[in-house]
Amino acid sequence: MKLTNLFAILLLLLGAIILSYHGLTYTTHDKTLDIGPIQVTTEHSHAIPFAPATGVIFLFGGVMFMVMSLRKK
Repeated sequence: MKLTNLFAILLLLLGAIILSYHGLTYTTHDKTLDIGPIQVTTEHSHAIPFAPATGVIFLFGGVMFMVMSLRKK
């Protein structure tokens, strides 16, 4: 398999994932209070949003690489 085909498939998959998930969410645990055997922790939820345009751009780039690799044959 050519490198351009592999790169095109990678871009197509990444674009589909970005369009389907809309972002990443993760949780961090912070130690708020630590007095002897008593420990209090808090959870903070963080989000990294993805713009839908980013997924569309990756999909378009993947299609363009596929077309370029087919034209070279």
